[in-house]
Amino acid sequence: MNGLMMDQPLLVKSIVEHAQLIHPDVEVVSVTADNPRHRYTYREAFRRSRQLANVMAGWGLQQGDRVATLGWSDHRHLEAYYAICTSGYVCHTINPRLFLPQLEFIINHAEDQWVFVDRDFLPLAEALAPLCPEVRGWVVMTSADFMPETSLPDVYCYEPLLADASDSFRYPQLDENSACSLCYTSGTTGNPKGVLYSHRSTILHTLVSMLPNVMNLGGHEVVLPIVPMFHVNAWGFPYSSPLAGAKLVLPGSKMGDGRELTGLINSEGVTLSAGVPTVWLALQAHLRASGESVPSLKRILTGGSAPPLAILEEFDRLGVESQVAWGMTEMSPLGTANAPTLLSPEQTTEAASKTRLKAGRQVFGVELKITGDDGEELPWDGEAFGNLKARGPWVCSSYFRLEESSAHAEPGWLDTGDIATIDPDGLMAITDRSKDVIKSGGEWISSIDVENAVLSHPKVAEAAVIGRPHPRWGERPLLIVVRDRGAEELGADEVLDFLRDKVAKWWLPDAVEFVDELPHTATGKIHKVGLRETFAEFEF
Repeated sequence: MNGLMMDQPLLVKSIVEHAQLIHPDVEVVSVTADNPRHRYTYREAFRRSRQLANVMAGWGLQQGDRVATLGWSDHRHLEAYYAICTSGYVCHTINPRLFLPQLEFIINHAEDQWVFVDRDFLPLAEALAPLCPEVRGWVVMTSADFMPETSLPDVYCYEPLLADASDSFRYPQLDENSACSLCYTSGTTGNPKGVLYSHRSTILHTLVSMLPNVMNLGGHEVVLPIVPMFHVNAWGFPYSSPLAGAKLVLPGSKMGDGRELTGLINSEGVTLSAGVPTVWLALQAHLRASGESVPSLKRILTGGSAPPLAILEEFDRLGVESQVAWGMTEMSPLGTANAPTLLSPEQTTEAASKTRLKAGRQVFGVELKITGDDGEELPWDGEAFGNLKARGPWVCSSYFRLEESSAHAEPGWLDTGDIATIDPDGLMAITDRSKDVIKSGGEWISSIDVENAVLSHPKVAEAAVIGRPHPRWGERPLLIVVRDRGAEELGADEVLDFLRDKVAKWWLPDAVEFVDELPHTATGKIHKVGLRETFAEFEF
């Protein structure tokens, strides 16, 4: 027997309708090249989004066609997000930090029909246009006064397109399982792979992300998502913020600038922000150098890669609560959140520090497990570690246009590529990527734990650990360090002495190399593949 409930599809347009009715006058503030503080309301944002939808209705697109964006996080990008997917098309956000061959592959593989491009990325778009002949038109997201000369074919300026368009738009009735948005993985090995989100998965992800033990998002917040809109939909904040009625602050191209971020936080009264560890390092470095503070900021969320304890402890000194979360493109991205509970055990300072660095508990809707190489499930005892697998309603079932080759070695479970432990309290900790794990003498060494220990040294700016061949042990860890500014005298012996009481003796790196900078992926993570190539000839 079925329940007697109405069958209303879960669609992104419902966020628009709710925000316009309940939170119409809440502000959206953004930084753009033609306006350092563009300011309007959700009412105006969604009115302009309907105008853009009417513009696109004249382009001859079919439902399910892909329309791409190549832009920073700002109000025009937000309008495009909603205009594209509520019209029944697929919003394909492209990461401009990828290499040109990767971008060429992504646009052609997705069969993008139109591309919205920020004026900052015009040179990139001009290089791509001859390589992507199926793109029918390019829209530069700027005003007429700031529209530059360009060699792009079939190019239009955003603001004049909207000027004469009607703001009355009838949303098509869509199936909740129809595609909503598309995001490609960063493709550190092989070509990037497309993850195709549905309206249903997006709404469910949005609702769970707002829960108290997750992001705890409400209408009292002023939210600054520093994670870009071109990467996993800015962790869902473009959807959750208008649904909650939270003021949304979008940093444009200034997301990596500590001084600009400080100015945004203080001028707009930001209470909650989210980003990867490299962003927090930039913000904290500016605060130390300038002596400024961020009194309105109450909470930050950090994810993307494991944060050093030093980042969290510095936020403690600033009076800012910090919370670790974990996810991935294939998971929309939310998988876990590290929020304290009433049943959290009393711990020593050292144990508490380790606990707060863990990725957290699975959020409602996501199931996790760890398995050994034989595929057998391992216990949640905090000791056993193995391959981390996930499933849930916003976890991808297969990759776009690669449906025949499933994303899952084990049917029904996504193999995340992470090596992890889960303790009896359900707290998951990533110990390594499966492709980065170091196996020495038959035992695994967690490069992440060694890196985090090194990063607590006051003279270390960045650090990475990779495995290199060893004649006796098979592999041993090589530590690669970027000295902090003014710490030129830091040597290998000092670093290794610092580590001796922080990691297992057999985890101590066999050598330390110093470099001026580390390579990073398009999403800000340390590029271990690049490091292994650089140190391919290294011998202990």
